[in-house]
Amino acid sequence: MVLDLVIIGLAIAVFPLSVTAFVLVLSAQGGTWKGLAFILAWLACFAGVLAIVLSVTGGKPPAPRSPPSTAASAVKLAIGVGLIAYGWYRHRRWPRRADSEEADSEESDTPRPQPGGMMSRLDRISVWTAAGMGPLLQPWGLVAAGAATVVGADLSHDSSYLALAVYCVLATSSLLAMEIYAAVSPDAAHERLGRLRVWLRNHQNQALVAVSLTAGAFLVGRSIYALAT
Repeated sequence: MVLDLVIIGLAIAVFPLSVTAFVLVLSAQGGTWKGLAFILAWLACFAGVLAIVLSVTGGKPPAPRSPPSTAASAVKLAIGVGLIAYGWYRHRRWPRRADSEEADSEESDTPRPQPGGMMSRLDRISVWTAAGMGPLLQPWGLVAAGAATVVGADLSHDSSYLALAVYCVLATSSLLAMEIYAAVSPDAAHERLGRLRVWLRNHQNQALVAVSLTAGAFLVGRSIYALAT
């Protein structure tokens, strides 16, 4: 269970769509407080999902090859297959998008203006809206895979509590790092977050493909092994 939670937590932490959204929130006016609200709501959602799962299992893992255990492995297998399919779809679709964008840029000698509507809207959002974005923008497929893994948690051992805590912190680690950096060194963070935003805009598809295929392959492999043994 621990290895599964570590891999899933890392995949959630670097999931490009969530990271991009948080960078935009943090770059907005009053972004430090909005980012903090985003993170607290993100963590609260994680805790709520874990609490629901553990309340159903009673903190006791199901017996191997029992219906609940098989169902949890089947859910992870389905999520893994879905992630691989999504990653492959993005990979196949990217060359056509890249060619189209290259053709468009060759037709014009001037750079295309970047849309400012998103940033202007984010500048006006409240702290409560930023908090609502936290749970909404979580990669719910990976969160569901984590929940299916937590079915096997045995709360009679202190190590299980530690594993769950590490999972929550690890899944939030990228957001926490950016939030702390922005709070400690706001000027330097503003510049570096701007560079990160540009990088994500130019490489988001490649990052999505890499994270989806890697996490999907891991989930499929682990689930097949669990179902076969």
